[in-house]
Amino acid sequence: MTATGPTPRYRRVKEYIVRHIDAGDWRAGDQVPSESALVGALKVSRMTVNRALRELTQEGLVVRVQGTGTFVAEKRPIANLVELRNIAEEIRERGQRYSAKVEFLRAEKATADVARDLGLETGAQVFHSLITHFADGMPLQLEDRWVNPRTAPDYLNADFTAETPNEHLSRAAPATEVEHVVEAAMPNARTRRLLRLADNEPCLRLRRRTWSGGLVVSSATLFYPGNSHRFTTRFAYRADGTSKRSYL
Repeated sequence: MTATGPTPRYRRVKEYIVRHIDAGDWRAGDQVPSESALVGALKVSRMTVNRALRELTQEGLVVRVQGTGTFVAEKRPIANLVELRNIAEEIRERGQRYSAKVEFLRAEKATADVARDLGLETGAQVFHSLITHFADGMPLQLEDRWVNPRTAPDYLNADFTAETPNEHLSRAAPATEVEHVVEAAMPNARTRRLLRLADNEPCLRLRRRTWSGGLVVSSATLFYPGNSHRFTTRFAYRADGTSKRSYL
């Protein structure tokens, strides 16, 4: 029972399915028992089972195929939008091998858009890097980053196959504020090629700006294969209902 009463039946169905997935009884790609089988085994209504499966689908734990059945979903890498995580650390925590390829690292003149994002004058010198991050040899993230030279003067001298821009910038200018904007997008030809995306396959695009001591440190656009990644976030609230933190 919960603090307010018995656990709702649909939640009991969800817990039953999740328990089998977590225990490894049902692995990615395995078919979950049919609605009829779950109704009989758990002594609940078909409506209850349907709601449980619908919510598990929305949460990305199962995939429902019309006319075929329900299957355990492939586990997708999770990025927490509240935390400013290091991509190499995330990959290693999942037991995978991290590697990176620097597509380019150079100084450029800021376009009007880049200058606006970094709080600089148009034409000011900025640092620009394009890096592909890999998990077990498969591209997981394409990082297109512009950096304010004032905040990280040694950025062009860094070896970004040995450390990530996140690690370098965390030392040079620790973040005091972060802005995140996530959206689905159709990648351009370069992004599609570097992430090895199929034709017409969408990607997830995370736009991130970081500040340190009132200065914009960097503006980055992070691309992820849309069919192999998901984002999550979690907020805490005070007793009066207001959030403890506010993130863009």
